[in-house]
Amino acid sequence: MRRKIIAGNWKMNNTVTDSLELVRKLSVELKDVKDADIVVCPPFTALYSVGQEIEGSNIKLGAQNLFWEEKGAFTGEISAAMLKDVHCEYVIIGHSERRNIFKETNSNVNKKVKAVIGRGLLPIVCVGEKEEERKANKTFDIICAHIQRALAGLSADDLKGLIVAYEPVWAIGTGVNATAQQAQEVHAFIRDLVAKNFGKEPAAGLRIQYGGSVTPQNISSLIKEPDIDGALVGGASLKADSFLQIVKLSLQPGS
Repeated sequence: MRRKIIAGNWKMNNTVTDSLELVRKLSVELKDVKDADIVVCPPFTALYSVGQEIEGSNIKLGAQNLFWEEKGAFTGEISAAMLKDVHCEYVIIGHSERRNIFKETNSNVNKKVKAVIGRGLLPIVCVGEKEEERKANKTFDIICAHIQRALAGLSADDLKGLIVAYEPVWAIGTGVNATAQQAQEVHAFIRDLVAKNFGKEPAAGLRIQYGGSVTPQNISSLIKEPDIDGALVGGASLKADSFLQIVKLSLQPGS
């Protein structure tokens, strides 16, 4: 049985004060949750403070991005070693906003995945198609390219702890989420693709999240699908009440 994972991607939101206020509420309300991994991904400026606040709790710290080099003349970038130093455990890699706004390539994503694994951190590797690609029936071609290139050069052992997040670009921040059936279809495809490339055992253990306008209203239907192991939550993770509901609904019997 794969352990569920619910992660909140705060994106470019929240000052340090805002971040601490939010995570304090979450810590109190989620202190008894034992059957899922809960991750918050604040902006870089709040990582240290949030990490200190949640130390010893059941909430884990994640970053939203990193650069693949260890150190050097890379103004504005953050390394895996720096994230490890502030007690990050997870790193989001290849989010569609990074791909589309900042022009990250599958090759860039692959380098970042290797850097994260090399430092003993856990990558959350984002994949997903644009609206025009889905309409052109290219969804599986895009997902296949994202997965195969992002995971190129990895071993089956490297996949232990790695998480894939399926985030259809047309559903991110739009209020229009994929249906449970649409999401399950892609999640099953990802698992089958990983099985073909790395073996059945790594694929069976791989956790695949859904992301894209996840809310308390749609999480129950999504999480019931056999290949959906959690959620990467955007806007709804910025409010304690909605994120708490998503976590708790994910753990209801039958989910």
